[in-house]
Order: sequence, then C-alpha cells, then structure tokens
Amino acid sequence: MINNTKTVQDFLLTRRSVPYKTLTTPAPTHGELAPLLTAAMRVPDHGKLEPWRFIILTDTALPRLAALTHQRGAALGLEADKIEKLAVTFANAPLIVAVIACPEPSDKVPKIEQLYSAGAVCLSLLNAALASGWGANWLSGWPSHDREFLTDGLNLAHDEIIAGFVHIGTAKCAPPERPRPDVSRLTTWIDQ
Repeated sequence: MINNTKTVQDFLLTRRSVPYKTLTTPAPTHGELAPLLTAAMRVPDHGKLEPWRFIILTDTALPRLAALTHQRGAALGLEADKIEKLAVTFANAPLIVAVIACPEPSDKVPKIEQLYSAGAVCLSLLNAALASGWGANWLSGWPSHDREFLTDGLNLAHDEIIAGFVHIGTAKCAPPERPRPDVSRLTTWIDQ
C-alpha cells in the first residue's frame, strides 16, 4: 500500500502496465475488487453526474465475449488475425472490468468532459490495481466501438460506450520497461 507522498510519486514515476498476455489467476475476489473500484471512482466528476459504471467480466462471460468477437469480426469482414488478437484478450483474461461511459444530459457539463471523467476512472482503476500488487492493463480495441458487440455482448444502452477494458490478475512476470517520452520535448511554457 502507498503510505506517503514520496512513495506515491515513486509509484507514479515507475508504474508500468502489465501486458495482458502475462496475466493469470488468481484474480481479485469481490472483496479485493471493491476497494479498487471505490478508488477508481475518486476522479474529477464535474456536476457529480457519475457518468460511468462498471461491468465485471469473469467465468463464462469471458469465453462468450471471445466467441462474440469472432462472430462480429467475421460479420464486419475483418482480417482473421485482427479478430483473433482481440478474441484472445477475452478468452485468456482472469478478470476484466468494463468501464462504461454513460454520459448524463446536462446543461452545465459537456459530454466530452463526462467522457474524460470515464477515462480517468480507467486510469485510476489501473493504478489502484497496480499499487495493490495486482497485474493490470487497460485495453480497448475494435469491439469497444462496435455497437452490436456492445448491445449483444454487454447489453449497453444506445448512449453508453466502453471507456476501457481493465484486465486485472496475477502477473506471471515483471513487466518490461519501455522507452518513455521526453517531457521537455512535449512541454511548452507560456509565461505571458
């Protein structure tokens, strides 16, 4: 657990998503997942609209979604390797939290800000899982943008979308480091 500012900063400066292919069981139990979900919801939420929700995918739901990925991919005419790549993300996952963006009608909070809030939930959940010792990865992919997949696979309403699929489990190995962006190249200071 993270207990002080230095440790939090160290965690954030060294955090690394665990490749989904290296996640295995055990996955968090209901009791272990609850505080991660609670932490994930502590994000900017202008207007207190709560424009997001969770669907926890385990057991038979995962192979069902892998099969639906094959079915929808074929119906969309996608290449077999592109279909298989996404089907495997469901078939081999120990647990997935689907973060659903469900914007609320609001005169004060634009839809885009509500979608940003849902994205923040994904990152907060990812970091909460990693900080708690779990392996985790945030994915999306073409099924998250296919309306029939969303409706048939997850029973989402017409105005709901996937903000992300957060895979959580036990890491088989330490995640590899990768090159990081140069902050000075990507930062502009405006003093006047």
